Amino acid sequence: MIQFFRTLLKSATDADPSVREFRKALSREMLLTERLRVKTVIGTVAIVTLSLSIAYLLAPSSFARISNGQFDLKSSFMITGPLLLFEFFVLYKVNQRIAAGQDIAQGRRYLSALIETSIPTAALHLHMGWMGPAAALAFAAPLSYFIFIILSTLRLDFWLSTFTGFVAAAQMLALAMLYHPVQFASEPAPDFAFQLIRSAMVLLCGILAGAVGLQLRRQFEASIAATSARDRVTNLFGQHVSPQVVERLLASGTNSTTEMRQVAVMFVDIRNFTAATRVHSPREVVDRLDETFALLVEVLDRHSGIVNKFLGDGFLALFGAPIEDPNAAHCAVQAAREMLIAVEQSNQDSEWPLRIGIGLHIGAVIAGNVGSPRRKEYTVIGDTVNFAARLEALNKQFGSQLLISASIRDALGDTCSDAELLGDVPIRGYDLPQAIWRLG
Repeated sequence: MIQFFRTLLKSATDADPSVREFRKALSREMLLTERLRVKTVIGTVAIVTLSLSIAYLLAPSSFARISNGQFDLKSSFMITGPLLLFEFFVLYKVNQRIAAGQDIAQGRRYLSALIETSIPTAALHLHMGWMGPAAALAFAAPLSYFIFIILSTLRLDFWLSTFTGFVAAAQMLALAMLYHPVQFASEPAPDFAFQLIRSAMVLLCGILAGAVGLQLRRQFEASIAATSARDRVTNLFGQHVSPQVVERLLASGTNSTTEMRQVAVMFVDIRNFTAATRVHSPREVVDRLDETFALLVEVLDRHSGIVNKFLGDGFLALFGAPIEDPNAAHCAVQAAREMLIAVEQSNQDSEWPLRIGIGLHIGAVIAGNVGSPRRKEYTVIGDTVNFAARLEALNKQFGSQLLISASIRDALGDTCSDAELLGDVPIRGYDLPQAIWRLG
């Protein structure tokens, strides 16, 4: 199935509406995850800021001891405040893009990653001024880089996460090697190899976050591709396609190209339904029709048939298309018999009894996609379809419910011993009379 998806995507062009829809859906999913990431950043920063403020108000002496008496809550607000404003602005722009169905420029994503990842650097610089390089590098600010690295996975972009890790590693290394507060000049200079290894670990975390984001993106793509393929199957093969048929179509990778194939065609019509609608309300008409169709379609599902078209108070069903079935004739007859039983049982519990007529014929048809460039559907064309429709109409003439052609009778062989030959019947549109059989 996955190979089918890949083939479907590779063979499509940019002009293909399905490709455009796929890209649009993927872009929307990425924007939704970006919005989730921004909201998480806002929530995390807000919680940290609030917790820091409460802790400082409850135990100011502890902060004074850690920072050598230089801790200033306002300085912390000068870092977190602009960050929150920036993130709210980003959230506003992301919501705009989602509403407009537009993506965010890649350059803006990298700029956003650079600004966000520089916030821990600003905090580290502040902490170095309070407690010295060694203590600051071992304190909380360097660890906050990992918040942004982890959340970068929600960008679903390997290179953006790697860029986030690189910015964090480079800025931490640069600050450790170049910045040395005057009041802590007595401290030994940081060891370059030591700091380089620390920075390399930060970069590695960015790369791993990118790999996780890439895997998430692939899962999104597979999910969207599966949904697109299912929608394509439904659009091509009619309003109702059973889950079993969908799975077989996806597994076989059928592309429904135009072709000649052997198909059993079934026409079903509800007798005198139009006349009965005059004495029932619109709601009653729709409910009764839906109830009956639900019964009949359920029977089709069990016998590998699909509804190709609903035709008001009837429908056209196919057996052997779009998936080839050597037992199409047997499946069609079994389905027709069960339909008659299902309707009869339904009438016992209904104040509006119904009677259906069914016509069955098997033969070669032209099967393929027909329609405009913007909307196509899978359908079958040919004399086989016309003859099946004529058969169904003959039920009125013979007072029957199930008529089959000689082709169906021959395909069934000894399994259709109860078939009754009605003789050679003149049929509109045909020069010679045709043999017609009735099934009970």
